[in-house]
Parts: sequence; C-alpha cells; structure tokens
Amino acid sequence: MSSTIRVRAWSLLADVLSIVVFVAIGRRNHDEGVAPTGVFETAAPFLVALLVTWLVALVWRDPLSPRSGAITWVGTVALGMVLRNVVFDDGTATAFVIVATVFVGAVLNGWRAIARWRLAART
Repeated sequence: MSSTIRVRAWSLLADVLSIVVFVAIGRRNHDEGVAPTGVFETAAPFLVALLVTWLVALVWRDPLSPRSGAITWVGTVALGMVLRNVVFDDGTATAFVIVATVFVGAVLNGWRAIARWRLAART
C-alpha cells in the first residue's frame, strides 16, 4: 500500500473516530448510554455528512491540509445538522449546534495539526 493511500485511509478513519467520540461523549453526558447501536444511530447523520464532504469537496486528495480540515469541519457540521433535523427527525437545539461546531472543529482540525507536525518532524 502506497504512503498516499495509507495517509488517506488513516485520515478518513481519524475523522470517523472523531465523530464517534463526539457522539459517545455527548450520549454519556446526557445519560443515554454508549451502546454501539445508540452511538451509531446518533452519529449516522454526521457520518453521512462526513463522507459526502470527503467526496464532494475532494478532501481525499489532500486530507491533512488545513483547507481539508476546515472544509471537513464545516461540511460535516452543517450537512450533519440538516440531515439530523430533516432526515433523521432529531432536534438541533442552538446549544447542541454550538457545542457540536466547537468540538468537531477542534477535533477534526486538531488531529490534522498534530499529524502535519509529526510528518514535518520526520523530514
């Protein structure tokens, strides 16, 4: 497997895990439990939004760039909230939108910054 494909695969996995961690923390804080089915149901609109963003915005071409981090963040939160409200018939309270925006932005961009720093340190 080439290093480019490996970076893309790990980047997508890191993004997916970021969303799952966000949802698991939220469910635990709201006493909803962290059973895999519950986490998946809550995460589904954001995971769909993440994958759509990766494909439509061509994030896969350069997944570690700050641009890709920003696009993934905004696309995942914005489309995820729309899907959550319209398709999955769940609420999008203002406080939830704010917390999701801040947390998801910090995590999606944070791991990318660390990855860029580590890669730069190697070269």
